[in-house]
Order: sequence, then structure tokens, then C-alpha cells
Amino acid sequence: MEFQELQSILNNKPKVGIVTHKNPDGDAMGSSLGLAGILKKKGCEVAVIAPTDYPAFLNWIKGNEEVLVWGKNNKLIKNVVKEADVLFCLDFNALHRIDEVGELISKSDGKKVMIDHHQQPDDFVDYMISDTSASSTAEMVYEFITKLGDEGLIDSDIGEALYCGIMTDTGSFRFPSTTNKTHYIVGGIIEKGADHSMVHRRIYDSNTLRRLKLLGYCLMNMEVLDRYKVVIIKISKEDHKTYNIQKGDTEGIVNYGLSMPHIQCSVFFREDDDIVKISFRSKDDYNVNEFARKHFNGGGHINAAGGMSKDSLEVTIDKFKKIILSQK
Repeated sequence: MEFQELQSILNNKPKVGIVTHKNPDGDAMGSSLGLAGILKKKGCEVAVIAPTDYPAFLNWIKGNEEVLVWGKNNKLIKNVVKEADVLFCLDFNALHRIDEVGELISKSDGKKVMIDHHQQPDDFVDYMISDTSASSTAEMVYEFITKLGDEGLIDSDIGEALYCGIMTDTGSFRFPSTTNKTHYIVGGIIEKGADHSMVHRRIYDSNTLRRLKLLGYCLMNMEVLDRYKVVIIKISKEDHKTYNIQKGDTEGIVNYGLSMPHIQCSVFFREDDDIVKISFRSKDDYNVNEFARKHFNGGGHINAAGGMSKDSLEVTIDKFKKIILSQK
């Protein structure tokens, strides 16, 4: 679909659904709620859909109280997807990654639009905006808003949502994906009244005692493979019970491994009831996207990716170690 056609559709106040990925993070919710704010100002009827719930430290973002979560609002979500004239898919690029919600979208007659910065997107949309060099989907949404000619509609609430997305996906602007363009966009957001200090505080200064003790436990028990420049951090099902782990409690723990200068890859294994979820983080040209795709049914970016295993925690970690040892 040509951009002008999409622009014309959005100017005619359509019904819009905005969908993001499972276990939404700051970029997922920030870009979705930021775009929702703009489209509502244009007169569109907008609903934001999350395939799973998300951490409480994101609940402050304007529009949060209206988000529809699969598992809680299934009937409403089915109606939104069925009746939508336009469906935005933000911060993900493959329908199978959002399970039942993806099946609904695949059957929808609405025009589908992807805005995403992950590698190797599936071609299931009418209008694709895919840029793997972008720091975040929120950065891309800002550019999309500008291209629509609606930059003037960005207020402090919308700006703070987008700032949240950019800040979290760049690791507070320290990851290599941060560019001069990123800082230029952030400067524009602050100029429009966004309280960047408040956003940072609400994201990073919202720890509970339980979460801090969990972090201490993870760091005390992490395994360092010095020779291979790899760190392994893990949480078992029993640890979930011991620390009463809530959604968002493990966010960012994987990054601590990379704080050691000689470490190039940090991996976080979290055992749930029937699956082990894996987070990969790396430095420089250590490509965890390829590794996750090849070995753990995942993917993402060169320096940040996710994966999964249906084996036990012990078997999954053993498999990971054997792969790492065989590569050196």
C-alpha cells in the first residue's frame, strides 16, 4: 500500500487496532500508546491490544487503563480485530509470535501496517515499515507521525510514551543502536513538554525489596565462563515460588553480565511451568540474533534476542554450554 493511501485512510477517521508483542516491554507499550494518542487526536476510534499482560512499572503511560489484554478481554479483542479498518502491528514482525491474537489478525479484512525494527520480517502486511538500524519502534513511530504531518499533535503525554520506548530499548541511550537521529528525536520530544526525568524514575526506580533480593540471588549464583566470555544467569520454577516473582521483576537482569569488561555475551534462562524462556544480550559483533534463531527458536537483534526451549532448565543450559564449547 502506498503511504499516501494509508495517510488518506487515517485522515478519514477509521477504526484502528494497535497490536504489540507478547510480554510487552517499554518500547512495545510506549510506541503503541504513543501512536494511539496521535490517532485519537485525529478522530480515529482506537484500541490497543496486548497479547499478554505487562509489568506494573509501565502502567503510568497515558492510555494504559484502556489497553485490552488477551486472557482478560478476549471478546472485546475479537470484536476490535474483526471490525478494524486498519491494524497496526508494532514492535514484532511475525504473527506466529503472538499466538491466538496473530490468528485473529491473519483472518482480518482490515489493512495491516507493520512498524518494527527487528530482523527478517514476515510479509503479512499491506504496508511495511521495517528498519533494523532504528534504535526502537518508538523512534520509528515518531518518524511515522512526522511523515503523516502530525508532529504538532505530540503533547507531553504522547512524548513521554515515546520517550519511554526509546529510552528502554536503547538501554538509556548506551546501546550501539543509539544515533544522532535518536538524540535529535528525543530532543524534540523533550521540547514538546515530556518530563524525561520522571519517565526514567518510573521505569528504573520502582524496585521492591523482593525484586532487589531476587537480583542479588541471580548475581550471587551466576556462572561465568571466562574462557568463552559468556555469563549464564538462571531462575528455576522453585525460585519463582521463593521470591514470589511478578511480571517485570526479571526485566534487565540479563544486562548485568555485560557490565564485566571481558564478557561478550550474557544469557538469562527463566524456567516457567512448561517452557524455558531465554534472553540473550551481547557486545560488539557477537551476533545473538543468529544464535537464537539457529538453536532456540528465537531471534531479535544482533546484540539483543530472545529464545525458548521446551526442555527442562538443566537440559536447556547443558545444551547451551555444549554449543558454546563447540564453537571455540
